[in-house]
Amino acid sequence: MVGPCFISFLFLNLLPFFQTLEASHCPINGLPLVRNIAELPQDSYGIGGLSHMTVAGSLLHGLKEVEVWLQTFAPGSRTPIHRHSCEEVFVVLKGSGTLYLASSSHKSPGKPEEHFISLNSTFHIPVNDVHQVCNSNEHEDLQVLVIISRPPVKVFIYEDWSMPHTAAKLKFPFVWDEQCFQEPQHDEL
Repeated sequence: MVGPCFISFLFLNLLPFFQTLEASHCPINGLPLVRNIAELPQDSYGIGGLSHMTVAGSLLHGLKEVEVWLQTFAPGSRTPIHRHSCEEVFVVLKGSGTLYLASSSHKSPGKPEEHFISLNSTFHIPVNDVHQVCNSNEHEDLQVLVIISRPPVKVFIYEDWSMPHTAAKLKFPFVWDEQCFQEPQHDEL
């Protein structure tokens, strides 16, 4: 029989471990195979009108080839104008909006093509093409399921569509990967 002193000792010594595990946003080990999506952490990460949730990811779950996000955009909100060296697939689960897409084959993105997106739309972003997703619906959230390849992603952000590709600012790790990223950053050159 285990005495109360041993139980107290065990509790006091393991409590910090469980508090760290619970508080950690980077729980690669110890996650159950099947998780309830309503219990996954979500945050705006400082991007107004955005709710981002990593459903399955490289830094959170140890995936190597793909990452899955659930993102919800409030009316009028949008991603920054950006590009990245991975493939990206979207499935619109709710609402409607506009996809802005420009090729990376010129010195700057230039005037983007506009594509209306709505419930059950799916679209993909080619590697390094500059794009922006906007909830242009004034009355309803836009919710998308996003699948990316080669995580974690290096994102290049543009101030506007005329900014040269060479002037785009590298953001790596991206905001939702910052807490879990362990490797030192290396220069691209």
